[in-house]
Amino acid sequence: MPKYVIERNIDDAGQLTAADLQGISQKSCGVISELGPGVQWLESYVTDNKVYCVYIAPDEGVLRKHGEMGGFPVDAVNEVRNIIDPSTAE
Repeated sequence: MPKYVIERNIDDAGQLTAADLQGISQKSCGVISELGPGVQWLESYVTDNKVYCVYIAPDEGVLRKHGEMGGFPVDAVNEVRNIIDPSTAE
């Protein structure tokens, strides 16, 4: 199953409280359960004005549907082609 990185532009995302993040996470998990077993949220990275979410999903379309159903912006969806880290240099 492909892995994707979703870019979400959210003004002041870095200022979201723990309660805000919990609510967003609960909403996302609820939508995923409605979409079925083909979608898995791995993690998200919150920066000042963006959130980068890593998902495993059958295709980009289901991730855009997740955003629509949850009211989450989906500014870009990029399929991960390779993963590198310091061990790649060895």
